[in-house]
Amino acid sequence: MRVAIVGAGINGLYLAWKLSRLGHKVTVFERRDKIGKTACSGLFSERILKMIPQSQKLIQNQIRSALIHFPKRTIKIRFARKFFVMSHAELDSLVADLAEGKGAEIVLSRSVKAMPVGFDRIIGCDGALSYVREELGLVAPPMRLAIQGFTDKEDRSDFVETWPQDKGFLWRIPRGRETEYGILGDPERVKTVFDDFLQNKNIKISRIASALVPQGQVFADRGSVALCGDAAGIAKPWSGGGVVWGLLAADILIKNFPDFSRYEKELKSFFAPKIFVSKIATKFAYFIGFKLPWIMPKSVKIDGDFLF
Repeated sequence: MRVAIVGAGINGLYLAWKLSRLGHKVTVFERRDKIGKTACSGLFSERILKMIPQSQKLIQNQIRSALIHFPKRTIKIRFARKFFVMSHAELDSLVADLAEGKGAEIVLSRSVKAMPVGFDRIIGCDGALSYVREELGLVAPPMRLAIQGFTDKEDRSDFVETWPQDKGFLWRIPRGRETEYGILGDPERVKTVFDDFLQNKNIKISRIASALVPQGQVFADRGSVALCGDAAGIAKPWSGGGVVWGLLAADILIKNFPDFSRYEKELKSFFAPKIFVSKIATKFAYFIGFKLPWIMPKSVKIDGDFLF
C-alpha cells in the first residue's frame, strides 16, 4: 500500500521503518528542515531496547529509581525496569536511517496544508498540535506545558528527583556529562514556578526548550486515516512521557494494518483503562503526599511505564 505519514517524530519514523519493512511504500512529510526532537528529556524504560535494539549505543546514563520530594516527606520509587537516558534527537536520527534503509522516503521542509492525495492510508504523527487531527474536525485533548534546561554539571547518579506541583512536577535528571532540570504543568504557571525553583536553588540553566504535552486519547475513526503518538494524545498521565507509550501504540497499528478501525478498537481497549486508573492513582498520591504525608510508604516499587 501507499502510505503517507505526516510528521517525522519518533512515532512517524518508527511506523515508516516497520511498514516499509513489511513491503509498503511509505512517504513521511516533515515541516522542519531536519530530523530530531530537542524538547524531550529522553528518559525511556528498557522496553526501548526491545522496540529499537539499535538504540543501545545511544545510552548516556542508567536510572534505577526516583525520589519524590513532597514538602514533608520524600518517597523513593524503585523501578522494576531500568530507565535509560538518551538524546531524543539522536534516537530520531537513528530510526530515520533505519526507515530510509528499508525504502521509506522522508520529505523535509514540507508543511502539510491539505490531506495528502494519492495514498491508500494516511497516518497523523504530527504532534500535540496535529494538523491531521484538526483537519478531521476532532477536538484537541487538554494540554500541559513542559520546559527543560541544562547545566554543564556532570552527574552519573542512578536516580532522578522530582518535586510535585499543582497539575505537574519539577524534575532533575542526571544525564552523565550534564544535568537536566525541568517542569511539567499548567501552561499559564509553569514558567513562573520554574524560575522561582531555579532561583531558590541557585541553579543557572542554558539551552532552554519547551513542548506541549497532551492529556487524553483522541480517536480518528475515519477508515483510511489514523492518529498515533502525541497527535492521538498518547502520554502517561503521571509523567507526561509519551515515547514508549507512543511506540506501543505504533506496534498496535502495525499489527492491525491496514484495518484502522481494528487498530483504534485495540488501542482504546489497551490504553483507556490504564489512563483512567493512572489519573485516579496520581491524584490520590498527590492528595496523600500533600495532606497526609505520614501515611505514605518510604519506598515503592513500580514498573515505570504502567501503574498496573
